[in-house]
Amino acid sequence: MIGETRRPIPAAPGRPTRQDYEYRRLGTCNVFTATEPLAGWRMTRVTARRTKTGRALFLRDIAERYADAERVTPVMDNLNTHRPGAVHETFAPAEAKALRDRFEFVYTPRHGSWLNIAEVELNVMIRQCLNRRLDSIDVLRDEVAAWQASRDRTRAKVNWRFNTPDARIKLKRLYPTLDE
Repeated sequence: MIGETRRPIPAAPGRPTRQDYEYRRLGTCNVFTATEPLAGWRMTRVTARRTKTGRALFLRDIAERYADAERVTPVMDNLNTHRPGAVHETFAPAEAKALRDRFEFVYTPRHGSWLNIAEVELNVMIRQCLNRRLDSIDVLRDEVAAWQASRDRTRAKVNWRFNTPDARIKLKRLYPTLDE
C-alpha cells in the first residue's frame, strides 16, 4: 500500500493530474483469487497477510460456491500456503477431511505460475485496478470488490490459448509422451 507525501495537483482541462514521484510505503497485503475462466466468474479476498489459515478459509469459500459439485479442481502455484495440510491446521478433523475430499489439487510446475489462469486474472486486476497509489487495506478492498463486480457483471472470460500440444513442446521435460 502506497500513500502520497504531497497532495497531487488535480486535473484541469487539457492537463492530467500531477503527482510527485516521492511516495510513502504503508505496508503490504495479500489478494487471494480464484477464477472460473470460461464462466467469466472470479472470487477475490484481500487479507492483511498471506497465511495458511487465510488460504484454508478461502478454500472453504470456494467449496461453498460449488456446493453442488462433487469435486473441485483448483490449479495453483507452489506457494507454501497452498499446501493441503493448511486445511487440517485450520479446521476440526471432520470438517478438514470433508473439505479435502472435495478438492483435487493440481500444481503448476515450479517457475510456471504463468500457466495458472488465476495469475492471468491477477495481472488484469493489477493493470485495471491496482496500477495507482492505494493507501489503506480498506480502500484496496473496496477497489478490488468493485473491479470484481464489474468483471463478473460483464462475464469477462480468460482467453486461454495454451493447449496440450503447445505444452508438450514448451514443457517437454514435464509432460513426457508415450513414444519416448
